Amino acid sequence: MKIALDAMGGDFGPDPLVAGADMARRDFGTEVVLVGDPPLIRERLEALSISSSFEIVEAKDVIAMTEKASDVRRRRESTVWVASELVKKGRVDGAVSAGHSGASLAAAMWVLGRLDGVERPTIGTVLPSRTGHFILVDGGANVDCKPSHLVSFARMGRLLSRHLFDLSDPRVSVLSNGEEETKGNELVQKTIALLRGQGGEGENTPGFSWFSGPIESRDIFSGETDVVVCDGFVGNVVLKEAEGLAQTIMGMMREAAGSDLRSRIGGLLLKPALSRMKKRLDYAEYGGAPLLGVGGLFVICHGRSNALAIKNAIGMADRLAASGLTSALRKEMASPGPREAAG
Repeated sequence: MKIALDAMGGDFGPDPLVAGADMARRDFGTEVVLVGDPPLIRERLEALSISSSFEIVEAKDVIAMTEKASDVRRRRESTVWVASELVKKGRVDGAVSAGHSGASLAAAMWVLGRLDGVERPTIGTVLPSRTGHFILVDGGANVDCKPSHLVSFARMGRLLSRHLFDLSDPRVSVLSNGEEETKGNELVQKTIALLRGQGGEGENTPGFSWFSGPIESRDIFSGETDVVVCDGFVGNVVLKEAEGLAQTIMGMMREAAGSDLRSRIGGLLLKPALSRMKKRLDYAEYGGAPLLGVGGLFVICHGRSNALAIKNAIGMADRLAASGLTSALRKEMASPGPREAAG
């Protein structure tokens, strides 16, 4: 597969981006197109002693993290806009950016457009669980949502889970403050009703057999479900909390392991297990999060992504492009789901 990489976005400049592109080419065989300032990119490739030859597409502008996402519409020479256009024109199979996430979202929506049947695109974020992984939708694209939005997030998240993890029948749950379907705020309760097929106004709406019901936040990492659905405000809070908690736990374990001689000896014995645990908790192992519901593949990465994260994000884009995710989403979302009651 051929993947475009925004080589100028991110918090640390081009170095980890081009290094990650080189790793992806060597480890996955992905053909990576670097988008940005050609002289600067060539300079950094040489400085990092990267001998691989990359196609470079010029983009004269970069949307800084401090700028407004809406600026991208009038800045069509920016890296995220140019990368999106490469996808639209079929010159690449997908795009990856660690730059301004809002600008990436906006550029993908304006350039690639929304799929038929999709009111709001959503970010599908991969998180670790005790038994493997799960998908969180929405990871932060939509702060305010309607029940119909969450239903479409559920449908798209389920397809992502099938394509990314080869699951035949992923389980889907709605994040709530209790296991009972009578709990949750109005958004949660109406979403559950729609997924159960009880949201139509006098209509026979069958609902979705794959819906598992509500799930509490304490259980989302247990492996009980494959897709967790919520609005983008709640989803982003969950992501930041999970990231902070993982860092805190690992820091506390390092401190405990070095507190005295016995602990240091125990820490040495546990070091291989702790290294495996750290790897599972490291966001760099998952790379990025695909934007679901637009007319092409676009993977959004953390601004602090290192070379490993970029490599894995490119690998994810390569895998999802080869799996035909966008075509599957287009077919799925073109068919109607349960309707939301008026009012």
